[in-house]
Amino acid sequence: MTRSDLMNRRGLLLGSAGAGLFTLGGCATASPPTAPGTPFAERGPPIAPVHARMDRLFDITVCLRPFRAQGPRLDAERVGDTLVVHNYGHGGSGWSLSWGSGSVAVRKAMAGNPADVAVVGCGAIGLTSAILAQEAGAKVTVYAKDLLPDTRSARATGSWTPDSRIALTSAVGPEFGALWEEMARTSFKRFRRYLGLPGAPVEWTDRYFLSEPAKGPEYSPPQHLAPLQFAEFRDRILDITPHPELLPAGATPFPTAEVRRGSSMQFNVADYGHTLMADFLAAGGRVERREFHSLGDLTSLKQKVVINCPGYGARALCRDETITPVRGQIAWLIPQPEVTYGVFYKNVSMLSRRDGIVVQALWGGDMFGYGDDSEVTDRAEAERAVSTLAELYGRMTPG
Repeated sequence: MTRSDLMNRRGLLLGSAGAGLFTLGGCATASPPTAPGTPFAERGPPIAPVHARMDRLFDITVCLRPFRAQGPRLDAERVGDTLVVHNYGHGGSGWSLSWGSGSVAVRKAMAGNPADVAVVGCGAIGLTSAILAQEAGAKVTVYAKDLLPDTRSARATGSWTPDSRIALTSAVGPEFGALWEEMARTSFKRFRRYLGLPGAPVEWTDRYFLSEPAKGPEYSPPQHLAPLQFAEFRDRILDITPHPELLPAGATPFPTAEVRRGSSMQFNVADYGHTLMADFLAAGGRVERREFHSLGDLTSLKQKVVINCPGYGARALCRDETITPVRGQIAWLIPQPEVTYGVFYKNVSMLSRRDGIVVQALWGGDMFGYGDDSEVTDRAEAERAVSTLAELYGRMTPG
């Protein structure tokens, strides 16, 4: 059976199942109503409901985003006889900016045309830097304590968010915006290579941003965090990632006052990570399990050019106190192949991936989790987030 046949069959199955996809009382439908005057070409795909119930929870994971107020560290330094090029501190933008920041780091690492290069770290940044160094002509060995499935990178949401917690507005100069744009555009172009591959390592999906009438903030960040503001640069790339559009009332079955819809890339991290590792190994790359406790330990490697990509581990490895943890927790619900979109509602985000329904709370906005280095899971937080989605889908009505 061809890929086209499979896609057509899947579409028929989803269409025939639409009327029977219910959740929490059976009041939500997969077929959205059509608002009067909505052009045919602008009508969205069927919106299948999420089964937002704790009995479908199969995991809770926590990730510490490695945030630096001044943005990612991409400088080089000499440690003994070794050139160390740093590539860490991307906050919540590691997957999204990986190819762009890797390109910056690899240019510096390859300035002297080394034949053999080491990469420290096997997360999103480490693997992409390793592949780029291979393409630049180097033999590459990745040294890491943990392989990708066990790294913090594997616990990421998986959305294209190139300026998510990337820097503080008050800490970056005017030149940083141009560097960020270069990294974002480089990454965006590179991700196109992974679209349409088996397993959908990277794919486009819709996002719905739902707004209710303002009733005052239910949650707010702690007082000491109130003056902080994450820098945002998305306006610099509106040609490739435009702002979500406001939909006509009744264009979707969502019961909120306003619904905005945009399309965004997402990373199905399990498939995407597997693809990156396979590409690296197929090009002759090597992986060696090894733990380092200080930058001085890197001088024991036979390679004298090292690209340092330890993520949050840089706080200990590099004694870098500029790294601030931003805790993020994901509640994983059983996958629903018929759910092919994401939602942001009442400071809860939901993203449907091939490996699960990702539910994440952002109580009080993006500052939620700032400065929190606890990697202990919080079931109450997960229950609160899932119940928020349950309330949303419980109010949806048949079209």
